This record gives sequence, C-alpha cells and structure tokens, in this order.
Amino acid sequence: MLFSTFTSLLAPLFATSSYLQSHLPAHKASSSQTLSFELRHVHAVTPGAHILFHDVHPSDDVLRTNTQTSYHVQTRRVKSYRPTSLAAFHRARTRSQRYQENEAVDWDEDEIIGPDIASRETVLELAKITSNAYYAPGEKGWYDLDGDWNVSFPIGWEENGDGFRGHIFATPDNSTVVLSIKGTTVPYIGGGGPTSKRDKFNDNLLFSCCCARVGWSWTPVCDCYRGGWNCDQTCLETALTEESLFYSIGINLYNNLTYMYPEANIWLTGHSLGGALASLLGATFGPPVVAYEAPGERMAAGRLHLPSAPDLQHITHIYNTADPIAMGVCNGVLSECALAGYAFESRCHLGMSIIYDTVTNLSWGVGITKHPIVTVIEEVLSKPWPASEEIGREVPEPAREENCESECYSWEFGDFPSE
Repeated sequence: MLFSTFTSLLAPLFATSSYLQSHLPAHKASSSQTLSFELRHVHAVTPGAHILFHDVHPSDDVLRTNTQTSYHVQTRRVKSYRPTSLAAFHRARTRSQRYQENEAVDWDEDEIIGPDIASRETVLELAKITSNAYYAPGEKGWYDLDGDWNVSFPIGWEENGDGFRGHIFATPDNSTVVLSIKGTTVPYIGGGGPTSKRDKFNDNLLFSCCCARVGWSWTPVCDCYRGGWNCDQTCLETALTEESLFYSIGINLYNNLTYMYPEANIWLTGHSLGGALASLLGATFGPPVVAYEAPGERMAAGRLHLPSAPDLQHITHIYNTADPIAMGVCNGVLSECALAGYAFESRCHLGMSIIYDTVTNLSWGVGITKHPIVTVIEEVLSKPWPASEEIGREVPEPAREENCESECYSWEFGDFPSE
C-alpha cells in the first residue's frame, strides 16, 4: 500500500513537461529580438536505436484543428564556446576514459542568439514547449502556444517507439531551431507509455552513485558494484557510453539537426531527465540550453569525460526549492523516489541556475508533487514573482552553484575489477 501510494504521487510529476519564454530587461530591450517558431518534426528512436523523423506539413490533420503550434520568444546575445575540432574533442574524451589522462581541447568563443532568460514570459513560453515534449500535437495536455512559434515536428513518436522522444520547432526562415526533449514517463499510471522502462533505466544510470545500488534489495542497472561501498570507476564510465543510452542517441540526433539545418542556431530545452540530457548535449556542443526541474547532471558529465569549456553560462537550469529531485534530496532507501524504484542521488548542476524559493515565498512543503512541469508552469511561472520584482527583475537572478561537491560521499570509486 505504501509503495503504490508513493508511486501514484510520482506519476503526475514525471509525466509533465515545461515550456520556457524569456525577454531582455528594459535597458537591453533595444538589442532584443522576438522569434517566431513553428512545429516542424516529431522524432522517435526505435528499439534498435535508429532515429526516425516525421515531418509536420500544413496538410496534416493536426494543423487543421484548433491546436496552436506556433510560439513567440524574446532573445538576447549569449556567449558560447564550441570545440574547434569535434575530432579532437572526442579524442580527448576517449583518452580520458581509457587512460585517465587529460588532453587540452581548443575552444572557439562565439556570441549567438539565445533565449532571454531574464524575461518571465520567455521562460514560461519555453516551459510550455518543454511540456509539449510529453504529448503528440493536439493531445490532451498539449499547451497551445503564442502565435509566433511555427509548427514543429515530433521526434520518436512512432507507435512502438520506446526511447528518446520530443519535438523540433523552427522559425519560418530556419534561422533558429529548438529541440525539446521529453523527460521521464512513470510506468505506474495508465501503463506509463512505451518509453517508461528506458526512461527509468537512464535515470538510474545517470543520476545514481553506483548503478542504482541503493540498498540490498535493489537490482543494479550495471555490473560495477563491488560490494560494501565500493564501485569500479572504469566500469561505471563505460556503462554510460552505450550507444543505446539516451545521451548517445542525443549526440546522433544533434548531429542530424546540424545536417538538416546547417545555418541555424540550435537551442535545447527539456524537463527532468529531458532537461539533464539537454544540458549534457549543451556541454558537448555549446548551444543555449534551458532545463527545467532537472536532476543534477554534473556528476554524469564528469563520468562521460566531457572536456570543460571555459564557461558554461549558456546552460541555464530553472527549478524550485520544493522539488526534492532537482534539489538533490530525494534519496535514501525511504525517500519517495527510492520507494518508486528511482535512484536520484546526484545534486549538482552545470552552468547557471535560476532557483525559485517556493518553500519560503509560497510556503510549499518539499515533495515530488512539486516536480512536474505543469505544476511549475501553472503555479510559478504563469504569475509575477514578487521576490524578484522587489529588486527590479522578472525572474530570480541566475547564479552558479558554488561549492556543490557533496555527492556520493560515502562511496569509494576506483579500480575494483570484478572477480
């Protein structure tokens, strides 16, 4: 009874998504620009890890309904770093993984058009786009968007697709493309959909200390646990590079996007697992990222041996203090997450974080019901935030998470070969 109670609470949290819209402050308004996006594609990944795209055309049924599929977003100039050579970037990752040796990577600094995260409306618009990654266009739960975003195309939405899903939105002139990545669908409500099993596997591999070995009764998702509090580091890092995992699929999808839209600025967004994947891809390739209520992905970035760019200010996390998953406190064998079989043991985020203190300002209690993107859209982002308005801002000020190192402190990671 206790287990089913907690899992029923988890389901609506994971099954929601978010959309972000932001604009420049008044003193920068003259340099801002409003972009209009439309749904272009839906995408899916087959069990064999093949990426499938379905283009959305004006003749499609969804476009003849009242479903709104276009959106307006304010922009700003964003500094971004991209590896000068992707071959050198991947060579450095491989050398670090295989030989634990560091290799310098050259980075090109660029200033590109990105979303204006100082604008509440922009953060809200992108949150809705993020939320829509959980749904097919026109499906119940789909957020109608502002008329300036054009129609997108879904990713991973073939009937039996069980993996990486989302939508791709583009401006009419293809100058800017937004990839929205679906987060976790929980399997306990209505069957959870075909992706729920692989969603959970990726969660437990990316955000756990050692293969989701939370307690003696847990079945690890990889074979790196060595007894006691020992975990084989090489085994763990190898496990994260399997081509069937969502990060590797995201790499291929991003490469496909750059091929399809070679002159476009690409933005990434997502909620929960989708937000963490967007951030990891942003750390790899350098595009602007807005992630909502994502678990801490900094630990996974280290295990993936992503060479660090000089700055990651192009990655922005948005979350609230009542969400134990984003705050990194939904852990331990008796936590709500663990009782549902999820090992969220990471805490630290890459880039900058915009944190809504809903515990102080809205008197929210900490719990997984504050994790869903719909909750954040409807109860936080859709309304003015008085605590920010008092200091002349529309949203909380972004800041780096300083001194965030206390993850998996009880574990010993090293060379523990299997016997």
